[in-house]
Amino acid sequence: MTGTTRSSDGLDVRRRKLLFRAWHRGMREMDLIMGRFADAAVATLDDAEIAAFEHLIELPDPQVLSWLMGEVPVPAEEDTPLFRRMRDFKPEPS
Repeated sequence: MTGTTRSSDGLDVRRRKLLFRAWHRGMREMDLIMGRFADAAVATLDDAEIAAFEHLIELPDPQVLSWLMGEVPVPAEEDTPLFRRMRDFKPEPS
């Protein structure tokens, strides 16, 4: 996988930025997790979910990855419905 499989055509500016940032994290593992989730979900996220995803993108990659991998407990304030949705997301096989 080399990056996004979704075109940003038809997305508003906020969603385009979110899609780009999800695929340009710094850690390849996080690119794949957040990027694939963004590909599948960005067009249908509501404003609150977009804000929650933008917040997650601001957090350090190692911290979020450790939560996603279950290495450390997710702090209550970060254990949002969007975080759980991303954690549980399984991309369709190619």
